[in-house]
Amino acid sequence: MIDNVTLYPGRITLNEWRQVVGGAAISLDSTFLPLIEKCAASVERIVARGEAVYGINTGFGKLAAIRIPVDDLTTLQRNIVLSHAAGVGAPTDADVVRTMMSLKVASLGRGASGVRPSIIDALIQMLVHDAIPIIPQKGSVGASGDLAPLAHMTATMLGEGEITLKGDRMPARDALAQIGLTPLTLGPKEGLALLNGTQFSTAAALVAAVRLERVFQTALLSGALSLDASKGSTIPFDSRIHALRGHPGQIEVAAAFQNILAGSEIRDSHDGCAKVQDPYCLRCQPQVMGAILDLARNAIGTLTIESNGVTDNPLVFADDDEALSGGNFHAEPVAFAADQLAMATCEIGSITERRIAMLTDPALSGLPAFLTPHPGLNSGFMIPQVTAAALVSENKQKAFPASVDSVPTSANQEDHVSMAAHGAYRLLDMVETTLQIVAIELLAAAQGCDFHTPLRSSGPLEKVRASIRSKIPTLQEDRFFSPDIAAAAGLIRDGSILDAVDSVQLPSFSITTS
Repeated sequence: MIDNVTLYPGRITLNEWRQVVGGAAISLDSTFLPLIEKCAASVERIVARGEAVYGINTGFGKLAAIRIPVDDLTTLQRNIVLSHAAGVGAPTDADVVRTMMSLKVASLGRGASGVRPSIIDALIQMLVHDAIPIIPQKGSVGASGDLAPLAHMTATMLGEGEITLKGDRMPARDALAQIGLTPLTLGPKEGLALLNGTQFSTAAALVAAVRLERVFQTALLSGALSLDASKGSTIPFDSRIHALRGHPGQIEVAAAFQNILAGSEIRDSHDGCAKVQDPYCLRCQPQVMGAILDLARNAIGTLTIESNGVTDNPLVFADDDEALSGGNFHAEPVAFAADQLAMATCEIGSITERRIAMLTDPALSGLPAFLTPHPGLNSGFMIPQVTAAALVSENKQKAFPASVDSVPTSANQEDHVSMAAHGAYRLLDMVETTLQIVAIELLAAAQGCDFHTPLRSSGPLEKVRASIRSKIPTLQEDRFFSPDIAAAAGLIRDGSILDAVDSVQLPSFSITTS
């Protein structure tokens, strides 16, 4: 992983956001500094004209008709931050907070929000020093932007609230002092620019998407291992079948399975057997996982656009000294993308659980019951399959679209909202749940292949098996099972499974252009 990502707002790629999610520090391309300064100067001229301009010298939301005197503009910006910092719940995942702060830098860096360069630099310095605001998870409806979580972020810049500094939780004022920053005094428009926008929802969705990509790729490997464990056919992966349908993801996934399984002794051992067809959970992996890939890429496309956009309000057009009030803070695109990712996450777990169930059923897999050499005395994988079933059901309940709900807020001024924040943040739990299901399949499929010894699977899959067996021995007799699942999940989470097959090109969520 690279240590620093230089953000070029408007052109930031998914790969760069992957690096940010992974903990890379950020800087802003210096060519944007003149734009930022020009826009901040425009706000000063707008204030000097004395006209009523929303968010600069008026109240907010339903209170927009109230004019604020010039002497109170600094207090106005501080008040909006403190009053809007009304979130509840457990602290937000640190990866999400870092990504949210980086997204805010990218948005402000476009030079349409009217903040001074020092505001942006404060965010960057906090990231450089690993000073991460404590932000409650709940409280945003995704319009007018993610007000509560962004207000909590901004409050720490004013010396209010709490920060974790290199892992130690402390008052924000103390953390700022330790890294050489003084609490900010906000100028006109700056408080609103910081807390208005879709950065919380977009960050949660991006972090979830990056984690889901790893789970998706690992599920391709575990699915291929299950195919070999059950002596399934590779004929359904023939490229001619998928070319006739034409879906790009399906074509890519089928090709990946052919590459993953090439050279398997287990596969060759049953060439020409009497079995005509495999269950759908094996045979239709390209169709299901390919559709998931296409859906995820569509969602990533939306999130990439959003991550490069300006979503606060009003927006300042410095060339004309105009501040135009619109609705870019409405996170409907993010809510739709999050719902798409929720469906994709749910389906990875669903088809994976079906393969676990198939492997444990001797009538379907041809393997010993529940994958134990001594069924009856031992229960083997009986309850891990039950666990997988429970996790699948949990994800199904969470996959209900968040974007179809709306509750009016702010005395009906904000009468339709996106619910993107909930829709995006629930993805983190859903992805982790699916990761656990895939971990169980890795164990079950490796166990199934062990019964075919001395026959070996393909080169890539043997590396997967070796990675698993480096931490988890074959299940000969029943033992305390939970640590095995935790160890397998750790191999997915830290990338060990994918690192073992880095010579194999697996489909990614990156959008390719022809």
